[in-house]
Amino acid sequence: MIAIIDYGIGNLASVLNMFKKIGVRDVTITNNHKIIQEADKILLPGVGSFDAGMINLESSGLISVLNKKVLDDKVPTLGICLGMQLLTLRSEEGVKKGLGWIEAETIKFKLDTSLKLKVPHMGWNYIHVNKENPLVEVNNRNRFYFVHSYHVKCFNESDSLATSNFGTDFTCMINKENIYGAQFHPEKSLKFGMKLFENFVKL
Repeated sequence: MIAIIDYGIGNLASVLNMFKKIGVRDVTITNNHKIIQEADKILLPGVGSFDAGMINLESSGLISVLNKKVLDDKVPTLGICLGMQLLTLRSEEGVKKGLGWIEAETIKFKLDTSLKLKVPHMGWNYIHVNKENPLVEVNNRNRFYFVHSYHVKCFNESDSLATSNFGTDFTCMINKENIYGAQFHPEKSLKFGMKLFENFVKL
């Protein structure tokens, strides 16, 4: 069973609907500790500010149960957008500590003004996969939908699964053991997002 974590922030219905489109029925939106403890996979969505996300996770009492499932039980876990940023140690957007599952920090885009690019980075963009991985195919035609002003900077290059470019190259996917993150929105990325979710189900 896939547990989509409900901590008050995120496109929960859109994520659930994408799983339904690919024929997955054993998936639920929940903040129930018992249900999460029984999950085979965890999906952490998120839209909004870093501190708000961490405050909601703390107030819901979910961090301890998630730590056990992810760090001890090693269930496959995917963070999406803000959910990916929360996997890191900290963010320039706020003062709260992140979950710290990945040795990385979340930083704001600092682009050369001569490029005349507007932040947030919004729209479709290609990604470059850095290493063989069952979640995403090594294929430079992978194209996903982004909406974000901050991006993740990995301390260990091996944790950067894929990159994209918006005035500068940046990490758009992360992976360490059973932990995955995607800065883009698979649930808004049509056939590309459907394929990524299909791969996640098979992990």
